[in-house]
Amino acid sequence: MEKGVEICQTALDRFVSIYGAEAGNLALKMLATGGIFIGGGIAPKILPELRKPGFLDAFLKKGRMRHLMEGIPMKVIVNDLTAQQGAARVALFGVRMKRDMPA
Repeated sequence: MEKGVEICQTALDRFVSIYGAEAGNLALKMLATGGIFIGGGIAPKILPELRKPGFLDAFLKKGRMRHLMEGIPMKVIVNDLTAQQGAARVALFGVRMKRDMPA
């Protein structure tokens, strides 16, 4: 492998590992037992890398909470229009805010 390509792959591997660890941290903080959805512009572009063990290993590496992490489903949003569709829905129907809901 060429030196430049090797450095790029090392950087990508490190990014994916950090991404997985932070996704796991957030899932654990929020106790997202129903699952997490990973969105944004980067995840769909590096989906093959996210399927490699580095991402999942970093996501699961939470010590004694690993058993909980193993039960949290993960999905990557690949629809480029998700944000626009959400904004359009709010524009059409509005959003019921927590403060607007009956107690």
